[in-house]
Amino acid sequence: MSAPKLKVVLTRRLPDAVETRMRELFDAELNLTDRPMTRDDLRAAMQRADVLSPTITDTIDAELISEAGERLKMIANFGAGVNHIDVEAAVGRGLIVTNTPGVLTEDTADLGMALILAVSRRIVEGAQVMQEQRFEGWTPTWMTGRKLWGKRLGIVGMGRIGQALARRAKAFGMQVHYHNRKPVPEMIAEELGATWWDDLDQMLQRMDIISLNCPATKETHHVLSAERLAKLQPHALLINTARGELIDEAALAEAVARRALAGVGLDVYEHEPAVHPGLLGHPNVVLLPHLGSATLEARQDMGDRVIANIMTFQNGHRPPDRVIPAML
Repeated sequence: MSAPKLKVVLTRRLPDAVETRMRELFDAELNLTDRPMTRDDLRAAMQRADVLSPTITDTIDAELISEAGERLKMIANFGAGVNHIDVEAAVGRGLIVTNTPGVLTEDTADLGMALILAVSRRIVEGAQVMQEQRFEGWTPTWMTGRKLWGKRLGIVGMGRIGQALARRAKAFGMQVHYHNRKPVPEMIAEELGATWWDDLDQMLQRMDIISLNCPATKETHHVLSAERLAKLQPHALLINTARGELIDEAALAEAVARRALAGVGLDVYEHEPAVHPGLLGHPNVVLLPHLGSATLEARQDMGDRVIANIMTFQNGHRPPDRVIPAML
């Protein structure tokens, strides 16, 4: 007689193929409304599930984890970032936490490059002119932006996504610089022609474009504070496709109002889905609704990784994408 299927609770709608496979393999409970779960909903789900599969819209803090049911053994996150989960509290409770790294690398790097292009070449602003039928013909001085060739790109966080963005930037003739806790392997640095800065402040004040590609941790919260934003050059562009908490959004809004930056491109926000009102209505600020991993391929791959992690756990083995506090 086969063992009973694990009770898996999904907190949001996932691609149909992923949900169907979940139902085949597990006793999967779907969220067909796709409305974010309330705190009480999450608390109840963590009482009845063997495995909870949350997304970034779910805050799984220490208090919720302390109230979890005895049957909960695993939190299989749909996404690479786990800053919405108190991993230390979960591991302390004996829970396994997994994520889906790697599968969204190229898609997020594509979007980062798209934001660099959109802000530097005023693409969104120009598209709006055409939609509003305000185009009166070409002139030599109208709607001029900045070329990318020869510009210095400073990447904060040279992990998978940072390196993927660096490869794209190099193809556009940009000079790649980066800040990391330690240098990348020499072979990668040579491939990218990348210059390492151990001092973030020193790098910030020398770059034409800054891109944030690091995880959100206690150490990186507001890594771009008001003080650090002030170090950016007036012609600099700021891009963030990582996590909103990396930037002091109120300070950024003030910098935009003072025209202390030439342009900003954001896909994530400090208090998502809310956006600081001071960032709205500026032609040099491009705002996207968290589209970094929003490709059909990436979302399917993310679901497949969630399934693989749960299946490996169900079979009595260590999941391949297990997250432990030391990794954060």
